[in-house]
Amino acid sequence: MTDFMNDWQNFLARQDLAQNGVPLVEGFLAPLTNFGLIAISGDEAAAFLHNQLTNDVLQLGSGNARLAGYCSPKGRLLATMLTWRAGDDIMLMLPRELLPSIQKRLQMFVLRAKVKLRDATADFAILGLAGQLGKLPSDANLPTLPHEPYAKSDSGNGSLIRLPEADGLVRVLWITSLSNAEAAWPTLAQALTPATASAWQLTEVHAGTPWVTGPTQEKFVPQMINFELIGGVNFKKGCYPGQEIVARSQYLGKLKRRMLLAGVTAQAVTAGTEVFSTSDPEQPCGMIVNAEQAMDGTFDCLVEIKSALAEEGGIHLGSSTGPALQFRTLPYSLSEEQK
Repeated sequence: MTDFMNDWQNFLARQDLAQNGVPLVEGFLAPLTNFGLIAISGDEAAAFLHNQLTNDVLQLGSGNARLAGYCSPKGRLLATMLTWRAGDDIMLMLPRELLPSIQKRLQMFVLRAKVKLRDATADFAILGLAGQLGKLPSDANLPTLPHEPYAKSDSGNGSLIRLPEADGLVRVLWITSLSNAEAAWPTLAQALTPATASAWQLTEVHAGTPWVTGPTQEKFVPQMINFELIGGVNFKKGCYPGQEIVARSQYLGKLKRRMLLAGVTAQAVTAGTEVFSTSDPEQPCGMIVNAEQAMDGTFDCLVEIKSALAEEGGIHLGSSTGPALQFRTLPYSLSEEQK
């Protein structure tokens, strides 16, 4: 992996990647080196993952991708990920900082199953493309643009996975070889602004798609970060670690905690930072799930919070006297309490 990552990082170091302040409306191209890939192969790979993750893997087709979570026995998320089939493999894309521990934990449960896990990060370049992608030059040699969110198309140049739109932009992941990515870069860079992964993560925040990272491992059951509302949980599948608690959270009473979109003016905002209400200043009422700096220097963030306190207002970052959060509208409804 070292040679691959060095080659890819050296290539990217020669590019002029915009840091913060990318005008999202114009569209951008971002290398997503903050994500890694686990490839699972073997005759029982699908059945194994089906028994470990929050979503249905047995019915995962070659033409689509799915969000999924990996929970502790207490129903708390250890990781969120995107899953899809790639030939004989099932791929898991997740934050690279979590990959070694998640791979190790999954490996513990393989036992005698006909399953092999490997870190496939070195085999692929992962690029995030956002913009009016139907107008991209044909000589970029991308797979066909899928029509629906989480639809996937494949070609000899890799896989293209469409994700929900954000900021009026069509968004796709392109998973391809390093040679394909380098060959297509000049063409793509003429149509889209090259940017860092932060630009992509900002659109994920705006899309309301949460990513569990190191500071937030085991902090949330899936519903606390709206994961069942965006297709990350299947309540009709069989058991998986924490399934009983996740199901109980869904069906016993109204959900009291949700994830909301907010903006805040602060020096820095990081995942895992607690938020406080002026009506109950001594106890935290929620936590930052993800945050990225916007073009104007403020931060946009996804916040897990007690719904009742969020409705009252007066929510502050770090303490009850910290910077005030301004809540905004998510691109999907929170009213569907039973999924």
